[in-house]
Amino acid sequence: MRTIKNVCACLLLAVIFSFQARAEIKLPAIFGDNMVLQQQSAVSVWGWAKPNTGVSVTTSWNKKSYSTRSDGKGYWKLNVQTPAASYTPCTLTVSDGKAVVLKNVLIGEVWVCSGQSNMEMPMRGYNNQPIENGPDVIAHSYNPGIRCFTMQKASTVVPQEDCAGAWEVADPQTVPHFTATGYFFGRLLNQALNVPVGLIHTSWGGSRIEAWMTPHSLKDIPEKPIPASEADIKIQNGTATVLYNGMLHPIVGYGIRGAIWYQGESNREEPALYVKMFDRMVREWRNLWGVGEFPFYYCQIAPYNYGGGLNSGFIREAQAKGMTTTPNTGMAVLTDAESPACIHPPKKKDAGERMALWALAKTYGMERMHYRSPEVKSFDVEGRMAVVTFDYTGGSELTSHGKEIVHFTVAGEDKHFHSAKAALAGNKVYLFSPWVAKPVAVRYCFDDTSGAEIFTVEGNLPLSSFRTDEW
Repeated sequence: MRTIKNVCACLLLAVIFSFQARAEIKLPAIFGDNMVLQQQSAVSVWGWAKPNTGVSVTTSWNKKSYSTRSDGKGYWKLNVQTPAASYTPCTLTVSDGKAVVLKNVLIGEVWVCSGQSNMEMPMRGYNNQPIENGPDVIAHSYNPGIRCFTMQKASTVVPQEDCAGAWEVADPQTVPHFTATGYFFGRLLNQALNVPVGLIHTSWGGSRIEAWMTPHSLKDIPEKPIPASEADIKIQNGTATVLYNGMLHPIVGYGIRGAIWYQGESNREEPALYVKMFDRMVREWRNLWGVGEFPFYYCQIAPYNYGGGLNSGFIREAQAKGMTTTPNTGMAVLTDAESPACIHPPKKKDAGERMALWALAKTYGMERMHYRSPEVKSFDVEGRMAVVTFDYTGGSELTSHGKEIVHFTVAGEDKHFHSAKAALAGNKVYLFSPWVAKPVAVRYCFDDTSGAEIFTVEGNLPLSSFRTDEW
């Protein structure tokens, strides 16, 4: 009898301890030691506790305590006010009677980094695909003011409340695993603004844009059916909504300044639809965060020999349209990547820092910086000469660095394109082809692999591939 009583007592204690373990405060993985909180904002903090229980969050920077109650399922959420950016480590204490203390928290600028493999590519590189100057960058990467949260991959039809990942402080042991593009972006912001920078890295190589979109944003796009069950996920990183559910939904609402994006290779065969989906995705992300039209900067894909299929000039053109269809966006042009045989250009410093230039100029007010690649302003015909005028920031003229310009073609009314001689003068290029008596259209680098030939003098930013026709 005593044995039975002892067993029952042990079982009862186990149940009590189990309940207590489940009842303790639980925070999503995005809230942890070493995190960066967005400065001068009412940032959301949320998690789970015992149902219908009081929860408090105390911030060390102002010794203030914020309170709320969990709902019937234990979920709670509240906002805390953050001060100006600082390198002084802070703590965040969350309690429902038993405290959880988050340590080494910094206040600074927080950005989401998302996309496919060129965003995912770590500083250590891929097999046989190194990052340019990667070893030197890693060796000099110690910086407590840069932190990165790298989310583990998750593909699902059900929006997830949490994810797997942890905040890490930049140093030679952690930076090899950081997103290289994101790191270069964050490093330049950190240096130019002298504030801590937090990077939330959520990407998946080979992913398609529709995978990062919500069902609502795809509701009238029948080409992208929404999976009803896990069995309907045909491509883990490509089926509509599955990466939004697994890798974005868990962090929606975390205090951020903006987002950067490097994706497009996997959607290159559908440029017209990409314009629509990109606009929908950006607007929906902003709507979900509920903090206004936060900045969204992105990389245009680089030249690469795809070995067939639709000319990738069309998807680069589609990406460029994003700056006109979607407000508060900016595109980093990478036509000078010089990597036609590798889809992962090693020049990730250019990718990250060119997006950072957009952020510094347009988000942080440093508009005297040269941040934007030249863009086509007008196309005219003077006799047998085609003339393209460019718009760009900065007072200097454009340059070809003294090299011959060979990647322009012109066409007449027969729509057949011929190579053209090009002369660059100021912000204009004059084009002539002996095979075209009356030019009606111009194309530049409008193929898979042709690299940039025209740059801004200030900033050395390349001209994107383009066409003046709609054929």
